[in-house]
Amino acid sequence: MLYQYLNGENWRHIWIIGDLHGCRSQLDALLLAHGFDKEQDLLVGVGDLIDRGPDSLGCLQLLEEPWFRSVRGNHEEMALDAIAGREPMRWVMNGGSWFWQLKGLELISARHALKRCEEMPLIMHLQLSNGIVVVAHADYPSDHYAWGQDVDWHRVVWNRERISRYQQGDRNKITGADAFFFGHTPLQDQFDVANQHYIDTGAVFGNRLTMVQVQ
Repeated sequence: MLYQYLNGENWRHIWIIGDLHGCRSQLDALLLAHGFDKEQDLLVGVGDLIDRGPDSLGCLQLLEEPWFRSVRGNHEEMALDAIAGREPMRWVMNGGSWFWQLKGLELISARHALKRCEEMPLIMHLQLSNGIVVVAHADYPSDHYAWGQDVDWHRVVWNRERISRYQQGDRNKITGADAFFFGHTPLQDQFDVANQHYIDTGAVFGNRLTMVQVQ
């Protein structure tokens, strides 16, 4: 699935969360602090639920929750490749060793959970009363957004060229939507430029999770 459409009318509040990387306890604390209501609210992830942190399996289990959605990140891509027999060492070298240490029921549970990652979209389209918000892991690799537009999926989950240009002073918007939210590149603080917001603030490296309310 490349694109997924969500209508904001179905939820009271909608929040977007940065890269989790196994930091489930930090997420649960943040939801509590913000008064997140699992019956009325929606949480959208920018991908990279797994690896490096202490509870990748707990973060994968979020995919079973009706109040959670997420786009696929490059760590989910690496995991899917690895369990299919493609480049398993690349995943291990980037934080995937937790999976290979599992046994018994935990291993079975993790395999089932990782298979769910195949169903994760690469691009999330949020239709809100005040405009269109687009969520992708690393980038939307075009200067104009359009629903269903064909883009390079590899750049959606891996590309850092745009944020590098922005850090060097570029200020160009992506037209076609009101706001874009990305993760992938760990930063000290949320980085906002033009109509784009980079919200991976390196929780797994001892910094903090960033959670932004869009509705």
